[in-house]
Amino acid sequence: MSSSSMASACLREELSCSICLSFYTDPVSLRCGHNFCRVCIVSALDTQERDEVYSCPECRAEFQERPLLEKNRKLCSIVESFLSSQPEQEEIKVFCTYCLESPVSAVKTCLQCEMSLCEDHLRAHNKSVDHVLIDPTSSLDHRKCRIHKKSLEYYCCEDAACICVSCFVIGSHKGHQVESLDQAMKIKQEKLRNILEKLTSSRAEAEEQVQSLQDHRREVQEEAAVATGKVTDLFMDIRNKLEALERRVLSEISRQTEEISLEVSDLIQQLEAQKDEQSSKMRHIEELCKMTDPLTFLQHRESDTYDGYCEKENDTESDPKMIYYVDDLDQCLISVTLHSGLFDLLTGVKRGFYIFEAADILLDINTAPSNVCVSGDLKSASWSNTNLNYPQNTMRFTSYCQILSSTSFNSGQHYWEVEVSRTNYWWVGVAYSSIDRKGDQSLIGHNNKSWCLRLSEDGYSAIHILRVNKLRLESLVQILGVYLDYEAGRLSF
Repeated sequence: MSSSSMASACLREELSCSICLSFYTDPVSLRCGHNFCRVCIVSALDTQERDEVYSCPECRAEFQERPLLEKNRKLCSIVESFLSSQPEQEEIKVFCTYCLESPVSAVKTCLQCEMSLCEDHLRAHNKSVDHVLIDPTSSLDHRKCRIHKKSLEYYCCEDAACICVSCFVIGSHKGHQVESLDQAMKIKQEKLRNILEKLTSSRAEAEEQVQSLQDHRREVQEEAAVATGKVTDLFMDIRNKLEALERRVLSEISRQTEEISLEVSDLIQQLEAQKDEQSSKMRHIEELCKMTDPLTFLQHRESDTYDGYCEKENDTESDPKMIYYVDDLDQCLISVTLHSGLFDLLTGVKRGFYIFEAADILLDINTAPSNVCVSGDLKSASWSNTNLNYPQNTMRFTSYCQILSSTSFNSGQHYWEVEVSRTNYWWVGVAYSSIDRKGDQSLIGHNNKSWCLRLSEDGYSAIHILRVNKLRLESLVQILGVYLDYEAGRLSF
């Protein structure tokens, strides 16, 4: 072997993990200075954990606590550089050790004899010795102990390392629990099969959940498409009806304006005619006033052009002025037309799309504990510092200040509103009528029969089966709306 080959072989050995005997993968260091693959040393330490004693698999240095693993970046870089500098090796052909004159390809390699055998020599070998045979290989260094140079035949369970017989008898693994390689492999494969089975089951569950979520997303998208279509059609219908209502109201305004305009025009025309007549009389009177001949002037005395006015001048009663009455716009009729149209439009909207209308919920005083005061209209309740001495019955709560309503639902969609206290502590919820009436399980939200929204010193939170989910609300709640869709199993606050 050339010096360069020997140097390469030595370097390979230095860059190999003493546990897996392969090149370091993600190498880490212990405090004692020895290096291992991260996966190898973690597995070894996991095995040692049951004995509560940690030690280095190579030098047996002990550690009081599980040692920290520090990544050896320099060693990692050296391994990567070495592997990248190695040329692609062609497949090495292994020849039979006994066929010296004419090389024949080997079919097996004997670990005990450290010989490679062709078909003919293998048959003779099988008859003479029962040795372990493997696929043909040109080097058995990786199958030998680096310290004793003997075949690795055992597996140390404590150090998770393959060892030779000398390691077990006189070496650093003396007194450890060991198994044959076949037995250790079977045990480890069985563990891996169990892990694989669990992973397979977990993966199947994950696939089912993914499929379920995908189905749910598709259902939501389909519901959204239907809802979008309904809303689009609804607003298109609203726009059309609003435009028609606008045209009707504007038409009414135009009709009234035109009628009033015609009436005003007729009055103006009458007044204009009256003005013309008066102007004519004024001119005639002015001409009479300019006359100088008394005889001629007095002969016009009985003329109709001014006798009427002369009589009025001598009349002691006042002359009432003629008043002309003109109608204004009928704002009431316009308003009625507008509001009736809007009412019809809103009624149509309610029929076409669900709109919440708060139901009238009354409280059941038979469920109130003795320190809860209920109003006469059964619509409000408050804490009382005196005992109200309600009659005892099986429906009444005894452990907490809470009360049920007399209304219950077993189908359909329902909405109601609760005006909460202005203090910083209240509970509002929904419960089955079968909720317990006493004990810790009777508190709303602390069981699987009730859901609660609470305000306390910690802020707002939602509670169900004692699971508390804190909420962040931007404004103070004064009126709380509760929506129940029974068939869909949906409760919203």
